[in-house]
Amino acid sequence: MITMKDIIDDHNEKIREVSKEVALPITNEERELLLQMHEFLVNSQDPETSEKYDLRPAVGIAAIQLGIPKRMTAIHVLDFDEDGNVIGADDYALVNPKIISHTEKQSYLKDGEGCLSVNDEVQGYVPRYAKVTVKGYDVLTDQEVKIVARGFLSICLQHELDHFEGTLFYDRINKENPLAPIPNAMVID
Repeated sequence: MITMKDIIDDHNEKIREVSKEVALPITNEERELLLQMHEFLVNSQDPETSEKYDLRPAVGIAAIQLGIPKRMTAIHVLDFDEDGNVIGADDYALVNPKIISHTEKQSYLKDGEGCLSVNDEVQGYVPRYAKVTVKGYDVLTDQEVKIVARGFLSICLQHELDHFEGTLFYDRINKENPLAPIPNAMVID
């Protein structure tokens, strides 16, 4: 089981390493790692499990955050109704995902982004594409997938794919004015 002790932070220079493509078909070891990464996300969002194991809640994790420079990431984004009840989830365990298209329109999270590998709170808006199409191999369904993502899921995917290039979310924040509104951008709660 992956816990917080397995995750490297932004003081570790490895987090800036560019991740390598993964040969398909993946190995059993790579498959198991991706499934454990996905399990970590599910556990981190479960109040009892996260408290028991002292996990920070997360919606995505990239292999490099475990010190493994491979283009693999897991996503677990819950979908809620207006009463706050879970009505579904976007779940992926992706190998070699790539953005194959995106809108020019920008978006950002109203409260900013966070990251398991960043222990300090960093204020500022992170400009992202409002909509992306991502292609990759999904271990959860054992097939090539094409994900058309808008809003929060789009931001999550871009955040995780940035890790493959050694980029952290705060690298994208306007250094002069971190809270300057991004013109014509979609603001996501």
